[in-house]
Amino acid sequence: MSFDGIVTRATASEIKKTLQSGKITKIYQPDKTDLLFTIRSGGKNQKLLLSANPSFSRVQLTAKSYDNPAVPPMFCMLLRKHMEGAVIESIEQIDLERIIHIKVKNRDEIGDIAYKTLIIEIMGRHSNIILVEDKNGTIIDCIKHIPPSLNRYRTLLPGQKYLSPPPQEKHSPLTESAEGFIQKIRWNEGKIDRQIVQLYSGISPQIAREITFRAGLATKETLSEAFTAMMEEFRNNRYAPQMSVSDGKEYFSVTALSHLKGGKRDFDSAGELLDRFYYGKAERDRVKQQAADLEKMLHNEHDKIAKKIKKLNASLSDTEKADRFKVLGELLTAHLYMVKKGQKKIEVTNFYEEDQPKLEILLDPLKGPSENAQAYFKRYTKLKNSVAYIEEQLEKAKEDLLYFESLIQQMESASVRDVAGIREELEEQGYVRRRKQQKAKKNEKPVLETYQSTDGITILVGKNNKQNDYLTFKASRQNETWLHTKDIPGSHVVIKSEEVSETALLEAAGLAAYFSKARHSGSVPVDYTLIRHVKKPSGAKPGFVIYDQQQTLYVTPDEDQLLKLKK
Repeated sequence: MSFDGIVTRATASEIKKTLQSGKITKIYQPDKTDLLFTIRSGGKNQKLLLSANPSFSRVQLTAKSYDNPAVPPMFCMLLRKHMEGAVIESIEQIDLERIIHIKVKNRDEIGDIAYKTLIIEIMGRHSNIILVEDKNGTIIDCIKHIPPSLNRYRTLLPGQKYLSPPPQEKHSPLTESAEGFIQKIRWNEGKIDRQIVQLYSGISPQIAREITFRAGLATKETLSEAFTAMMEEFRNNRYAPQMSVSDGKEYFSVTALSHLKGGKRDFDSAGELLDRFYYGKAERDRVKQQAADLEKMLHNEHDKIAKKIKKLNASLSDTEKADRFKVLGELLTAHLYMVKKGQKKIEVTNFYEEDQPKLEILLDPLKGPSENAQAYFKRYTKLKNSVAYIEEQLEKAKEDLLYFESLIQQMESASVRDVAGIREELEEQGYVRRRKQQKAKKNEKPVLETYQSTDGITILVGKNNKQNDYLTFKASRQNETWLHTKDIPGSHVVIKSEEVSETALLEAAGLAAYFSKARHSGSVPVDYTLIRHVKKPSGAKPGFVIYDQQQTLYVTPDEDQLLKLKK
């Protein structure tokens, strides 16, 4: 389901209830389209996420943490200047549109009270976040600049007057009566759900389909009753946040979508629902944008190595013919008296086989009898000598293939910070060219993903090879438990306790399975052993280890469990 006007109303109601009169203490911009506000309200620090992402635009309270750039972008600096320390005066949704106005009060440079409004427009690829000066309605700045050449109706640039998006000329469903609904629907045309979307603001196709489904055997009366009953819930801010899975797709809503068949999960708040629905999706989108070149390089390198292995296997098959060339050379030597220069072939008796059949041997007419025999012996020697080299190259290529498979798997769940570690590792390995030389941070330790088992034991997860090596060999003790998927590329996981409960072991194994190539599989084998039984071979690639005295258990990855354990 899209982030429609009804979802916007639910989130606006939630943040208004939580943040009204709160004080903005910190502002971050983790991405070029996203903002994260820390707001002190009701004696607690709350986090408000505003996103103008083309695919994942939204406004929500969040419990998630986000990686922030070392140097804040210009728009973030401007917001800090105008909004840090400000008090939230009001939070309002405009009509039932996907537009929220957050009005704040602060003091300007000379100490006078100043009012400003942060406008969030949630409109897919046209989404924007705009800071407006209240006294004259001019734009101070916006997260996306829209010049006249891109939009004739309105210009979104600093110094321009703010103009709201063009009205859609739809009716408000929250003020509609049952009689008005019956009069507006063209009953003879059918497709009632589409008509509802076209007639009323804020209603998505999913909500319209739900209305018609709840009406059952649709008549004018049952449809109007279903419509007015649902709008009554929304009018009184009664919501039922829910995520549904149907035909392999995920949907979110702030009312039960009973027309969808499949699994459903209820949430206590819209913010919690959106955290769950968007978990990993927006981060993955950021990674795709910022690391498209790296992903392409990894897949190209993987394919190149796979082709190399195929060729090496073919060459190894050819070496199996070496003994045959030796036999041909010996047979030719035994029948040299029969060979004359200029012959292209000769038929000899193969006395290496029991029934001694006749065997045809091809000759080079430009060579003499002895030279032809020596040519077969040379081919035999060359192939025999190449076996060891080919096997060595094949072993190395297989190691490289596993290495790139592990990197591709790590990219699937990597954050922007994790990607930076992967890029740095590839630079050190010589696979990619070093970027502009940056001042190295002394003693900078990799940041590990931290989880907590249901019974309170800390579990650490490495998200790239640098983190894996650091976690296993520097951040863990000898008697702590180490986990990894059996024969499957994945993360290193460590339970930070020498006494491990069965609960913690199963939950840690679930994390190891989730952060592996087998994320979408069932009954994934996970090995576990003590850290002291894990070793890194000399000269091995980053992240590669060997281990013994392991035991294996089988688990099925569960994203819901992952979110519950995340600290």
